[in-house]
Amino acid sequence: MILRLLDKNRKQVTELENRLSYKFADPALLLQALIHRSYSFEQGRQLEKDNETLEFLGDAVLDLTVGYVLFKMFPLMKEGDLTRLRSALVKESHLAIMARELDLGSHILLGKGEDASNGRDKPSILSCAFEAVMGAIFLDGGYEAAMAVVDRNVVPWIKQRKETLRNADAKSLLQEMIQEKFNQGPSYVLEKAEGPDHDKLFTVLVCFRKVNMGRGTAKNKKEAEQKAAAAAIKKFENFVFDDE
Repeated sequence: MILRLLDKNRKQVTELENRLSYKFADPALLLQALIHRSYSFEQGRQLEKDNETLEFLGDAVLDLTVGYVLFKMFPLMKEGDLTRLRSALVKESHLAIMARELDLGSHILLGKGEDASNGRDKPSILSCAFEAVMGAIFLDGGYEAAMAVVDRNVVPWIKQRKETLRNADAKSLLQEMIQEKFNQGPSYVLEKAEGPDHDKLFTVLVCFRKVNMGRGTAKNKKEAEQKAAAAAIKKFENFVFDDE
């Protein structure tokens, strides 16, 4: 059944190989990576394969390859920051973005119900398919083949995700930076709150040893604090703090 299905979908498999810049020795592996369980279920005993085991393998492959890339790119980065950055790159929402760049959704074999409910653009389905494809590549060509695909499809995102992660968790990063030097943490002060209750804007200052390090404005205090911390991080090396 899988070989007949491969003959039927040969054009789509070849198109995806071209997008991946990887030619499969066994293209049936790539086809299996595209078989969603809803499609397999509809085929019954004729097709007892789907992409879930390849997804399991691909998840591990991505953890290893992306982790190694980050280790090489940022040898001085702390373990916690490396872990958070890797998580940002391999989480469901980001895998779905990379899957869309490959137009993976148009190649997935879906059951009629999933297809009718816009399954081809569901992050859960796209991310699982991306992982399954990585698992298939690893089985077909080994570690080096998987790493080459990661270099082409994941590495270009690293700088952007690093900056996004830095801004999203700026408070934690600023706390670590200050504690490392002074064994203390910053404080956050609400400078002002403006506007009606349903549309209020909060402005927060982050301070350390009488120095106003950064200011952030947002529709809630937590986001304003993150923005203030992000502003402080950008100028951190320029600050001079009094000894206490």
